[in-house]
Amino acid sequence: MGEFELTKHGIHVTHIVRNASPAVLYEAALRHERGTAISATGALVAMSGAKTGRSPKDKRVVDEPTTSENIWWGNVNIKLEEHTFQINRERAIDYLNTRESLYCVDGYAGWDPKHRIKVRVICARAYHALFMRNMLIRPTAEQLADFGEPDYVVFNGGAFPANRFTSGMTSSTSVDVNFAAREFVILGTEYAGEMKKGVFTIMHYLMPARGVLSMHCSATEGSAGDSSILFGLSGTGKTTLSADPKRQLIGDDEHGWSDDGIFNIEGGCYAKVIDLSGEAEPDIYGALRFGAVLENVVIDAATHEVDYRDVSITTNTRGSYPIEHIANAKLPCVGAHPKHVIFLTCDAFGVLPPVSKLTPEQAMYHFISGYTAKVAGTEVGVSEPEATFSPCFSGPFLVWHPTKYAELLAQKIRAHGADTWLVNTGWSGGAYGTGARMKLAYTRAIIDAIHSGELAQIETTTDPIFGVAIPRRCPGVPDGILTPRATWKDAAAYDHAAHKLAGLFHKNFAIYASAASEAVRAAGPRL
Repeated sequence: MGEFELTKHGIHVTHIVRNASPAVLYEAALRHERGTAISATGALVAMSGAKTGRSPKDKRVVDEPTTSENIWWGNVNIKLEEHTFQINRERAIDYLNTRESLYCVDGYAGWDPKHRIKVRVICARAYHALFMRNMLIRPTAEQLADFGEPDYVVFNGGAFPANRFTSGMTSSTSVDVNFAAREFVILGTEYAGEMKKGVFTIMHYLMPARGVLSMHCSATEGSAGDSSILFGLSGTGKTTLSADPKRQLIGDDEHGWSDDGIFNIEGGCYAKVIDLSGEAEPDIYGALRFGAVLENVVIDAATHEVDYRDVSITTNTRGSYPIEHIANAKLPCVGAHPKHVIFLTCDAFGVLPPVSKLTPEQAMYHFISGYTAKVAGTEVGVSEPEATFSPCFSGPFLVWHPTKYAELLAQKIRAHGADTWLVNTGWSGGAYGTGARMKLAYTRAIIDAIHSGELAQIETTTDPIFGVAIPRRCPGVPDGILTPRATWKDAAAYDHAAHKLAGLFHKNFAIYASAASEAVRAAGPRL
């Protein structure tokens, strides 16, 4: 392994550990990295240091002539001069060159051979190497021998800070992508998720240019070969609902939709493990065994049992594992064109229907909006839910303008006849604090009725404010909860809350309205 060279990348360390087995990486992490341990179930426990989550405000994209016109510049994609990128790149490489050993992980992003890219990750921590071994698609021995030059290289110098006095830097953390150089540089953060999302950002740029819709969603497949995709922000139930024993898991987070169908971008899963239990989420719980990484969790000193309730390090505790650790994973992770596109939202205002059917134009509107709501905070006097909008359910990782992704989605929906649904896993009978959270059993019944095709055959009524088509009944769900206004004791209070949320939708969509068609603009709520 030490014979492999990275001199073409400016790396002159002689001992390069390339695509090592989990056992080798465990041994190195336990020997050299502070805070590492083995959990009682066999996962590698690792600490990411001061940063325990992504640093979106420190993400930069190089502004250069070949890609500049394609990029949605602003708070998501902050411009970086090419000269500054070169300074950061050299800083990362200089740091990597001070290490006695380095780790190189060569793998693929994208299960469809037509659209996959070759990714090389160069890092100084065994924990990072094992993480990316899980998250990229693992080449066979033959593929690795014939890997050749990578399409993109990730230089992870995260243990070394950026120089905050360098032009364009706002802190000691910098996460930079250069699409022309096909390189990604990390400084000032050892949070492993930066590498995973860096690769997704790259695919989020490359795929739409090829007419492939890149998506932040989960995907499943039924016994008849029917696939389904679920979009949803944190807290909406995307992970829970995609863990369906009646369906195979294609992937839990990142996918592409090409002319041939859908494919997972990743080789593994990266799940939140806060409050994890074997009873509630047996698939994820069982996947956290040898070969998995548990990040920033607290373990018992004597037994090494993980206390998933302990958030003293961070509430963003995570587990990374190969997708084959999930018993009902579909390998290879590809599927047919989706029959069902499902947007999940957790509406804490309690005014959206538990399920509604969307037209292609409404699908574009709600896709661009990416709505969910957080419950009221703990501050004195704060009782209102807080609306959250993340374009395409993927805001921090978008590269093109959101309408680019929305147009691709609408094209795919029309071309392949997919039904699109908005499913509210939030509150019913009133807002948070008054109403009750939708029962998981009802939401599962709704998803089952969507997948069986039964819900698409049921007569609908149109919501007067949101304009969506509400089924009059759904197997396994009480008829009385399907129309939100009827569940509120105070109809006037419902109308007030519904108009308020409709106004928030309009205010948010104003950012994108100039780039959207009149039909899409008209597909929003009616004020």
